[in-house]
Order: sequence, then structure tokens, then C-alpha cells
Amino acid sequence: MALLNFKKRADTAKSVNPQIEALLQGYSIEVMPRTAEKVDNFRDLLPESTRVYIAHIEGTPIEDMVATARRLAREGYPVMPHFPARIIKDEATLADWIERYQGEAGVDQALLLAGGVAKPFGDFDSSMQLMQTGLFEKAGFKRLHVAGHPEGSRDIDPDGGYDNVWEALRWKQAYCESTDAEMALATQFAFDAKPIIKWADNLKAEGITMPVHIGIAGPAKLQTLIKFAIACGVGPSLKVLQKRAMDVSKLLLPYEPTEVLADLAAHKAAHPDFNIERVHFFPLGGIKTNATWAIENGGASGVPAAQTQQG
Repeated sequence: MALLNFKKRADTAKSVNPQIEALLQGYSIEVMPRTAEKVDNFRDLLPESTRVYIAHIEGTPIEDMVATARRLAREGYPVMPHFPARIIKDEATLADWIERYQGEAGVDQALLLAGGVAKPFGDFDSSMQLMQTGLFEKAGFKRLHVAGHPEGSRDIDPDGGYDNVWEALRWKQAYCESTDAEMALATQFAFDAKPIIKWADNLKAEGITMPVHIGIAGPAKLQTLIKFAIACGVGPSLKVLQKRAMDVSKLLLPYEPTEVLADLAAHKAAHPDFNIERVHFFPLGGIKTNATWAIENGGASGVPAAQTQQG
């Protein structure tokens, strides 16, 4: 009888989509100081060498950001803090942040973005202005990521178009070609593969060759995702969530990113030169929830560092 029960459990074990497993290799994830505090040990959740972005939300003291970076670095993870231009007062403040991150946490990579505030706190309005200071090059940063918007950005193009977005991307591509730092586009999250694929193909047509680290929302309650999607200006793919909300059978079930990742993974398998290089998770339903999903669905790409050590 025990043998029969064991066989039944083995037969019902969740299988892993090998294409998703391949796409999730080297995935990154985003945390904030307050969400990181809820995690006892990241090595129980994240694979070895997972890049961890630290989101810098308006009002978060730089001391909290640096402390989080220091803790993650001690646990063995490469750290990529946000540098939101509009909340950085001036060049001296930027230099101080860089020095603190480097001196206390060994940071040598950064995500440069405009930031979500409408009115700049000081001298900077865009990520391009941060790059123009030359401070990241002077500090020897090895990797710089900049923002990408598969569904456009009302913050950059208030009329809903793409003209300013493309102009900014062309400037960043030129900068990429002039710096020794590795660069990539880290994007806003989306829920439908079709507009993502179209945007990624348009990048290549426009001569933008920086690889894409595609933003994906991790598992979360549907209401939570809709709230974040509206706040972040997610466009066409919001319809995927709205359609799901109209289905009573799915309304109370948590959203999981399986479908969008399966579609992107299948496209990449069919088109090996597809410019999406990595997946970047926004753990809107919690870091542990997101990591658990990756462990269950990512095969070798999701195995936590602690389990690798044991093996």
C-alpha cells in the first residue's frame, strides 16, 4: 500500500517546462529595505549569484538602502541599487551615494532611472543626466542598467506616443557604445507576451542593441496587481488582468506569471537571437512567494543557494 501511495505522489509531481527553465536562468529580483527585512536568509530562497535590485522609494533614507545592500552582499549576492535621478539633490549627493555603496557593500552596478516623483528634488530630471556626470565611470562601475518601457511611458510621452522614449533609448545606446560598463534595459512589468515581443523586435529595428531584462510581476492577488499596474502606467497588457477579473472562477485565485513566461520562452526557443536575455521579477506578492514560484517552476534555474551548498 505504501508503494502505491509513493507512486501516486511521484506521478502527480509538478513537471517543469524546459523552455521556462532556460529563460529563468540568471533571473534577477527586486527588493526594498522594508521587504528585505522580512526575509530571514536570502540563501534559502534565491539561487547563487542572483542579482538583487534594491528599489529606492521616495523618503527611504540612504542609510537604509546601504544597510540592505551590505546585508545582501554579505549573503553572497551581487547588488544593484536604484539611483532615481529626481530624488537626488545634486552631484555631491550622487557622489556620496556611490561612495557609500562601494565602501560599505562593494557595489559596482546600478539601475539608473528618472524616478517616480513628478517634480525633481534638485538638479537631476533624467537618468541621462546621471550618466553625464561621469561619476559611475570614475568609480569603475562594471554594469549600468537603464529603464525600458514595452508599453510606453506617460511620464516620458504624456500624449501616449513613443517619440521621446525612442529618442532617450537612442541616446542611451550611444552612451552604451562609449562606455566600458556592461549595459542592459531593465523594463517595467507587463502581462502579455505579444506587446513585449513587438517592442523587443522594434528595438532591433531602431538599432538598439542593448540586451533586455524583461520585467515580470511575480505571483500576487489579482487586486494587488491591478492596483500596481494602474499606478505604474501599464498599458495594453492590463487587459489580461481585467479579463481575468471578469472570470469568477479565477477572480479569487492568485495570479502567476506562468503563461506570459511560457509564451516568451517559446518565442526565444524558436528565435535564439531574440534580444530578451534575462527575466527580472517584481515580487508584488512577496519575495518568498515569488522565490517559491521560481523554485517550483524553474527547475535548475530556481534552486536556492542553500540547497546547492547541501548538494
